[in-house]
Parts: sequence; structure tokens; C-alpha cells
Amino acid sequence: MNSTRDNRMSQMIQKIFFFGIVLLQLSVLTISHAQFGTGTPAEIRALENGPPPTRDLSGVWTRLRPEGEFYSNSTWTPNPPEVTSWGQEKFSESRNSNAGGYSLSDTNDPVLTRCYPPGVPRVYFHPYPFEIVYTDRQMIILYEYDHTVRRIFTDGREHPEDPIPLWLGHSIGQWDNDTTFTITTVGIDERTWIDRSGYQHSDQLNVTEIFRRIDNMNLEVEIIMEDPIALSEPWVAEKLYYRLAPAHWELSEISCSGDYLDFSQFENFLESDNQ
Repeated sequence: MNSTRDNRMSQMIQKIFFFGIVLLQLSVLTISHAQFGTGTPAEIRALENGPPPTRDLSGVWTRLRPEGEFYSNSTWTPNPPEVTSWGQEKFSESRNSNAGGYSLSDTNDPVLTRCYPPGVPRVYFHPYPFEIVYTDRQMIILYEYDHTVRRIFTDGREHPEDPIPLWLGHSIGQWDNDTTFTITTVGIDERTWIDRSGYQHSDQLNVTEIFRRIDNMNLEVEIIMEDPIALSEPWVAEKLYYRLAPAHWELSEISCSGDYLDFSQFENFLESDNQ
């Protein structure tokens, strides 16, 4: 009996030690993520506000939650969009978990069940920052979520007449003036949802994003979704607001697969408890 009790005590101590290590790792990840992402800054300098730079959106942007403004992690507007009968049928097939309608075990959200990329414009609902960088022919948006890389061509090309379906579509952009940059995107894979509440789209979805630099630190984004098959009128999202992170802030890594934690260890402990 003493031997059995000692074994159980030893197992309990091992479990407590393991979970303590996991919590320590998570706390370290959280602290490092909040400060510097995965990099080590060579210089830390406070960000100063001022007039917006000319034709420049570069840097790491984090979403704000302004008081009095509409904010949601699952949909674009306080009221649902005007949809066609096709759009309503597709929506009725969706079993989302983000708005609380279904549990994770019941949902058919492709991002959660298949680890599909969220697509455009849904990618903005993931509560992680994104970074904008430039080359001579494109603006690149690096989303922290799941290593997502998006290319917006700025070399004057047009959209293809019959675009190949892509998770993030085919995007082209141009400056309307020194502080406003407009992106149009077509050819978005139909397997993506427009938002996290389950509204879906056809291959005719056209997304327009208007980035407007308010000053040196603040950015607002307008999004307009048009789809003659799914939407009976354009769905105009409430504005999104972003704040520029200090120059030393770097993106971290958020993986859909959860490979930064080994969940099998938790499963093994649960199985051993039920034996």
C-alpha cells in the first residue's frame, strides 16, 4: 500500500512540476512577445507623434479599440449584411464558434477545423499585428498570424481577367494622394469566409481596402466587400484603427498548428489519469 501511495505521490509531483514548467514557458513567451517579438533590438527609441510621412505605411501596426467606436472580433458591422438567397443559404450552412453559436467540437469553420488561411478580408480579425514593408514593385504585408505573407503589386499591372483562386487573392494597390493607399483584391479562394461569423462568398468577391495615414502614429482602414452572387449590396465595414509600434518592435510567431506547444504531453497526462 505504501509503495502504491508513494508512486501516486511521485506522479503527482511530476505533473505539478511539468505544468509549472509550461506556465513558466508561457509567461516568458508572453513577456518577450509584448516587448520585442522574437528579435533582440539594437536600439530602443520611443515613438514620437507628428505629421504623417509622405507615401509611407511601413512598420508594425497593432489594432486599437477606440472608445465609442464599433469593435468586433467576428464581424464587420453592428447589423448583418444584405445578402442574396445564395448568400443566405451559404450562411445557414456555417456553424461558427467565434460568435458563440457552436462549440469548437461542432464548428465547421475552415480556419479552426482545417487550419486554412483566413483569406481577405477576414485576416484582419486575428488579434495579432502586421508589418508593412516595400520593394521596388510591391508592398508586402507580413501578418503575425500563421506566417501569412501578402503581396500587393504597385508596378502598374492590372488584375488578370481570369485570376487563379488564391487564399489572399490577387491584389494591386496605388497611392491616391500622399497619405491614402487603396488596394483592390480579386480571385479570393471560395473556401474562405468573409468574416468569422460565417458569411461566405463566391469567386466574384471584390475587396477594396483604403489605408489612410492620419499622422505619424495612427492609421485607419476602410474595407468594402462586393459580390453580386453573395451580397445584394456592398458590405461596407466599420473603420479599423491601428497604432504604429515603436521601431524596435518585431513580429513574433503565431502558428495555426500550435506547434509552439506540445499538447500531446497534456493528452498523455489526461489518459494516465483515466486509467
